[in-house]
Amino acid sequence: MSKKVLIIGAVALGPKVACRLRRIDPDVEITMIDRDELISYGGCGIPYYVGGDVADIEGLRSTIAHAIRDAEFFKATKGAEVLTGVEAVAIKRAEKKVVVRHLKEDREEEMPYDQLVIATGATPMRPPIPGADLPQVHVVSNLHHAKAIKDAISKGEVENAVVIGAGAIGIEMAEAFTDLWGIDTTLIEMADQVLPQALGKDMSRIAEKKLREHGVELLLSQRVMKINGDAENGVQSVETQEKTIPCSMVILAAGVRPNSQLAADAGLALGRCGGVLVNRRMQTSDPNIFSGGDCAEFPNLISGQEILMPLGSLANRQGRIIATNLNGGAAQFPGAVGAFCIKIFDMGMAKAGLTTAQAAAAGFDPVDVVVAQSDRAHFFPDADFMFMKLIADRKSRKILGVEAAGPQGDAVKARVDAVAPLLKFGVDVDEIANLEVSYAPPYASAMDIVNNAGNALDNTLNGSLKSIDTWEFLEKFKNENARVVDVRSTVQAEPFVEKYGDQWLNIPQDEFRKRVNEIPKDEPIYMLCGTGPRSYECQVILAAHGITNSFNIQGGYGMILAIHEPLV
Repeated sequence: MSKKVLIIGAVALGPKVACRLRRIDPDVEITMIDRDELISYGGCGIPYYVGGDVADIEGLRSTIAHAIRDAEFFKATKGAEVLTGVEAVAIKRAEKKVVVRHLKEDREEEMPYDQLVIATGATPMRPPIPGADLPQVHVVSNLHHAKAIKDAISKGEVENAVVIGAGAIGIEMAEAFTDLWGIDTTLIEMADQVLPQALGKDMSRIAEKKLREHGVELLLSQRVMKINGDAENGVQSVETQEKTIPCSMVILAAGVRPNSQLAADAGLALGRCGGVLVNRRMQTSDPNIFSGGDCAEFPNLISGQEILMPLGSLANRQGRIIATNLNGGAAQFPGAVGAFCIKIFDMGMAKAGLTTAQAAAAGFDPVDVVVAQSDRAHFFPDADFMFMKLIADRKSRKILGVEAAGPQGDAVKARVDAVAPLLKFGVDVDEIANLEVSYAPPYASAMDIVNNAGNALDNTLNGSLKSIDTWEFLEKFKNENARVVDVRSTVQAEPFVEKYGDQWLNIPQDEFRKRVNEIPKDEPIYMLCGTGPRSYECQVILAAHGITNSFNIQGGYGMILAIHEPLV
């Protein structure tokens, strides 16, 4: 008798398990069940469907050959039975059976299994806000939500919208509303920055400036108190503790919760985040039951703490591992370093590893640098600024995290992807400074930004580079009349000298050695150039003359422009 593999969930992980398992075992009996009729779609693409990048909702369900991934497709093409409109109610582990309910007929039956896969995904959180159940208050997690949102917009029913939560989904939905549809959009976040789980505050300010430049009203450090409206007319406004925002649609993007109750009710172990706990083989606490994707949690390979990462990329990788092990293999998924990327209008951002705050919370002593540099050779026509942040532990010099931003998203992602695979091996600063990456002027500088970030971090750790966070400098400059030493050319610096007078001292780099005696010795001074290297070299000259009260502004004036309005 053929082995029976039953898969609960047919969106991302489940289909990957089924397809891989069929390829390596032509005889196994594979059955997927899902409570929805729509299966196997790219949920991460929903904001791009709403925003018009994906023209038709079927694009999220189709293969590269334009076949729709429905139940018939899996049966005919992949040799897997798919039962839609079927909900798993309970797992009887001792009997190796799952109690399921056929939703249309409202009847229950028991389905036997030899091995079981729990791929139940996650559910968007609905904060306990009064009015959260009003018409035109939406979450974003499946194609039904996507179609309802876009249909309302297409009919002209949405003039203004509020998005609650500035994580990836919230930002992507805010972009979709404003970029294609021209909807007045307000993005509300209770933290003091956007992408609070993904980026440090300095890099997040690049995203915040980009959102505001494109017309998104951004309300940070604000809590939503109430959604106003009624059942007949729908949403009318959203109240925070500070203001009331008129709107005709609300998107709840406050995070997701793993669908792990089925597993918990069956006595399977859950982790600290509430997800199904799995080992490296993706087995649960029952060796005959596997799990992965959005409902499971696994180790962060840097902090060692269990994490949830609801990403289609992880679900697909884990699905392959599960299928291999269902077939008797010994594939392993050791964990993740949290690689992540996002497009924010014309800015690409990416990260891997821990932020500085997360590193400190995990017990490290983090040190970080931010560098700015061209993403191609500076002489190449389409070269543009890229910003990279590198974080290391002060004592061990182990790299803990990397963040990057720039207008050419592929270049940004490539740099972070060069570092991300190394993090789990405890790579140190010297190895990043000397990392071998490919070079040609259309794609990179001869000394790549990855290497220069490593060099800057090395200089910081050995004490030759003393820097200051760009926003911290701006606050000091505004509130404390901090003294700037600008080592750019006279032509570049002249407007600043004219505006700020004695607060802004210009000594071009080629004159610096001769004019060191003009530098104030009895106050902190803040060194500035275009991106940071020239001002660092001048800082070294100051140190050689016994002047140690200088601080290099991270990323130079390029970083200032990325997060702030021009100073002149």
